[in-house]
Amino acid sequence: MDTLSPTPRPHRPSARRKEARPGELLEAALALFVEKGFAATRVEEVAARAGVSKGTLFLYFPSKEELFKAVVRENASRHLHDAFLEVAEYAGTSAELLHEFIRRWWTQYGGTPAAGLTKLIMSEAANFPDLAQYYQDEVVQPSHELVRRIVQRGIDRGELREVDLTLAAHLIVAPLVQLVTWRFSLAPCCPATLMPDPLALLDMHADMVVRGLRQE
Repeated sequence: MDTLSPTPRPHRPSARRKEARPGELLEAALALFVEKGFAATRVEEVAARAGVSKGTLFLYFPSKEELFKAVVRENASRHLHDAFLEVAEYAGTSAELLHEFIRRWWTQYGGTPAAGLTKLIMSEAANFPDLAQYYQDEVVQPSHELVRRIVQRGIDRGELREVDLTLAAHLIVAPLVQLVTWRFSLAPCCPATLMPDPLALLDMHADMVVRGLRQE
C-alpha cells in the first residue's frame, strides 16, 4: 500500500517568533503615527500592518497611548541613554564632542522616519497633553540636559567660555528641530534645491556654535 506523505502546513503569520512581534508592532506604529498622526491612527491598522491580530497587539501594549510611548522609547529615548554614557567616557575635545552629538542626532534620529514624531507632537500636543508631556520628559528635557553637559564639560576644561547653559541648549537644539519640521512639512511640496544637504548644514551649525563658545 502506498503511504501518503504529510501535507505541508501553510505558513501563518501567527507562527512567527513571539519575541519578534513587539518590534514589528513598533515599526508599524511608527510608520502610521508619522503618516496619519496619533488621533487618526487606529490600533487595528497597526496590527494589520504588522500582520497580527488586534488582540495580539493588546497583549504587548494595553492601549494606543502605551503603544505611542513605546515607540518614543524605542526610537528616541534609548539613543539618548546611550549618548549620556558616551559623553561621560568621551576622550576628545568638547568642540569635537559637540560636532559628534549634532551629527549623531541626524544619523540616529533626524534623518530617520522617527523624526516625524517631532512634527506629530508639535501638531497634536494641544489635543493630547499627556502624550506631549511624556515626549517632553523622555526626549526634549534629556536632549537639553545632554547639550548642557557637553557645554559645561567645555567650560570646566577651559575650552569654552562661561554662558547660560539653559539658553545655550535652546539655541543649539532649535535648528535641529527646525530641520525636521521642514523635512516633514514643507520639503515634500518644495523644490529639492531649497533644502541644503542636512549634514553640511549641521556641520556649519556646529562650527558656528563652537566658534561662538570658544574662549576669546
